[in-house]
Amino acid sequence: MAVAFSTDSSEVINRSLGISSPSRTSHESVEALYEIPRCVQWVKKHGFHKVALQFPDALLVDSTEVALKMEKETGAKVYILGDTSYGSCCVDEVAAQHVNADCIVHYGQSCLSPTSHLPVLYVFCCQPVDVEHCVQSFRKLIPDQHARVIIMSDVTYSASINDISSRLSQEYACLVTSSLNIPHSNLDTESSTQKSEQDTDSTSTTQDSLDQDNQVICRFGRTFCLQADTELDSYSIFYIGKESLTLTNLMMGYNRCMFYSYNPDGRNCRKETLNVNKALMKRYYMVEKAKEANVVGIVAGTLGVSDYLTVINNLKEIVKKAGKKSYTFVMGKLNVPKLANFMEIDVFVLVACSENTLIDSSEFYRPVVTPFEMELACNSCREWTGEYITDFRELLPGAPSHVPMSEGTGEDETDVSLISGGMRRVGLREEQTTGSTAVVKRDDVLTVAEVNSGASFLQSLSWQGLEQKLGETDVTTAVEGRTGIAAGYTHEPGAGGDKEGPQA
Repeated sequence: MAVAFSTDSSEVINRSLGISSPSRTSHESVEALYEIPRCVQWVKKHGFHKVALQFPDALLVDSTEVALKMEKETGAKVYILGDTSYGSCCVDEVAAQHVNADCIVHYGQSCLSPTSHLPVLYVFCCQPVDVEHCVQSFRKLIPDQHARVIIMSDVTYSASINDISSRLSQEYACLVTSSLNIPHSNLDTESSTQKSEQDTDSTSTTQDSLDQDNQVICRFGRTFCLQADTELDSYSIFYIGKESLTLTNLMMGYNRCMFYSYNPDGRNCRKETLNVNKALMKRYYMVEKAKEANVVGIVAGTLGVSDYLTVINNLKEIVKKAGKKSYTFVMGKLNVPKLANFMEIDVFVLVACSENTLIDSSEFYRPVVTPFEMELACNSCREWTGEYITDFRELLPGAPSHVPMSEGTGEDETDVSLISGGMRRVGLREEQTTGSTAVVKRDDVLTVAEVNSGASFLQSLSWQGLEQKLGETDVTTAVEGRTGIAAGYTHEPGAGGDKEGPQA
């Protein structure tokens, strides 16, 4: 009979892993797709000796060939980074530092989040786009030549956006073209593709960008310029790329704009019908769940995006001022069993890049919210306006969306829960610092009980893990342990060793 949660060990050992086919076409060389000459030139120019190549899962099939070519032409030691600690769109600086790499070459899809330690070269492995068919699809979707439209693209299709824009700008007078905002380190990592995007002067938008009165918007790794007398809400957005986290992130960030998309792989176009208002109301429900929470788990969903530690410390502060307790977790990629180990946590806050921060937590035992949603729940000075922020760096002091928290928040502030319908008090209470678990009467209206912290929850468990017994264990000389593998140690019968052997 098959076992539900485990299988025979021999099946695991003998299992063959399938390898997905590469995304490149049969006539496209590895050198062209992965821009090996540019990578080699970059490594030689800066004299790197240890190079880490980061591939997403779909491109790992070509990783060995690319690494061998890089080693041969650069003379540097090349390491392949697969199975990143978090999302493959983020630069995995942690894995690169394990091998003391001097730099990272990041291939494929990228969220374009700035890094903080190692120099990075981005290779988007750009895919072809049928420019003529895309232009015709644009005309079909948006026949009004006076319509205000912003053209955006996925990074893997960014090489064709200028060609498409130059064709359409001859007919559409209010066309705006976005360019990728490549995170730059102290080194010169600008590629020919990036130069062509930044030096584009074929559209009226670029000419308008020279006017100091125009407004420049730079969000989600993309920059575009609007006329001073126009509002972003009056523009539609034409997105070139497949349905992805990038598109969802853009739609949530620019939720007042109409979206159109063109999929170069399927050669189809459509008006996006995602009900953004419904999605926003669902996220607002998560805000209400965060308001109800008493114990908050702050989960580090990235260790490479700059300022992530600053955001975590900021979250700790606002959670404390809101009268809640917080704990910090670092656990790599999230899944249901990992978070289920911490049942004392009422809500988790995921600190990740803008494309990975929005996750569907319906299968999780506890809600998973974003830093923006947690701040909405704790900071009474921030009001819900329909604006949605997925980039946590926009919440930091000095950022345009930063809202300082009032020093007196919560002392006399009460709120009505939209979930339970009961009264609740927001803010740090002096009695919480005493460690008392007795019921404390606040006034004639509200009576609240001290909430169990994670420590008290641990005390209530029947099993709390191994006891350390520090200072109670005798110090002994180390002995040689078992040799071999768990399926058959050398001292076990039938493994070629003695029946009795040294113990670990």
